[in-house]
Amino acid sequence: MTVDRLLPTEDGADLVELAHEIAVAELAPCAAAAEAAGQFPREKLRMLGEAGVLGLPYPEELGGSGQPYEVYLQVLEELASAWMTVGLAVSVHVMSLYPLATFGTGSQRARYLPDLVGGQRLGAYALSEAQAGSDIAGMTTRAERAAEGYDISGAKAWITHGGVADFYTAFVRTGEDESGISCFHLPAPALGLTFGAPEHKMGLNASPTTALYLDAVHVDDDQLLGAEGQGMKIALAALDSGRLGIAACATGLAQAALDLAVGYAKERVQFGRPIAELQGLQFLLAEMAAAVDTARACYLQGARRRDAGLSFTRDAAVAKMVATDMAMRVTTDAVQVLGGYGYTRDFPAERYMREAKVTQIFEGTNQIQRLVIGRQLLRTPVGGSGGIPPGSNS
Repeated sequence: MTVDRLLPTEDGADLVELAHEIAVAELAPCAAAAEAAGQFPREKLRMLGEAGVLGLPYPEELGGSGQPYEVYLQVLEELASAWMTVGLAVSVHVMSLYPLATFGTGSQRARYLPDLVGGQRLGAYALSEAQAGSDIAGMTTRAERAAEGYDISGAKAWITHGGVADFYTAFVRTGEDESGISCFHLPAPALGLTFGAPEHKMGLNASPTTALYLDAVHVDDDQLLGAEGQGMKIALAALDSGRLGIAACATGLAQAALDLAVGYAKERVQFGRPIAELQGLQFLLAEMAAAVDTARACYLQGARRRDAGLSFTRDAAVAKMVATDMAMRVTTDAVQVLGGYGYTRDFPAERYMREAKVTQIFEGTNQIQRLVIGRQLLRTPVGGSGGIPPGSNS
């Protein structure tokens, strides 16, 4: 990856360099074969946990590294540039920890977090439902009060890490309106918890995506994260951070496509000279590079506002929209630069293009991001800075 980065601390620079070394030595050589075979990289994630990557943005007292979010996201970009499935897995896992780390009690954090930030246990985020993807208020999965704890019944859809995760951060209905959604830490396996067959997807084939079925799955009272009815706030706050993660992953994927295109253009000879000398191609590569740089600036803007304790809902939506639309465009252009070779599986350009598409869909489609941005703008007084609290997406 050819990126000259500015990091806020010397430790941050060292961590990004470590991530780059891991990406080059451990991830890139495995990616194509594992994607073709649909092999989930569980051991790679365990290795990243042991290296401290999975706890980067969480405080040291919780077992993390206490790094700024802008450091974590640039680490994530490095990983995704080598293997998008791994970048996505880290992003989803770190997002799934957010409710526990932020809203959990001291005893809950002490009980669950050490194994989670250390990579021994892998998380998933169970929010979407088949008929309520981005409409959180439309969910129907319900937790009913039992003699002790709750019994949860219903179904979740499009769960990244479905069937392979060791716990699910699950959002379910405990009341009748938006204030009646609650968040639970749901360990797996559990009696009554089953999964659908993995979805047959266009890309990211090494990352399992399944439905999650709950048939009176019992959870104890101490598996409720935050207060009953606080789930909507928790879900939206986690999604803000998760959208920055997807933006960083999309930027890494596009950077890999750009690097591939530049390398090919330097080597490919037509009419007695490298095609990189053709002005038209130079202009295309320049546009690709400018788009990648713009996306990186967007996600770093959101991260820096988050690190400063400022509202970043709109910034996260902008970053997710800009970076993922850019990734689709840049990976498509990379296929064009490689010509016929770009359309074959002898080069990774076609895989990059297939993987880019879903980034415009998950963590809220880019149409939803436009809705979030528009609503944030209309809530902001003319000439004002906003003051919208983090996590207020609608």
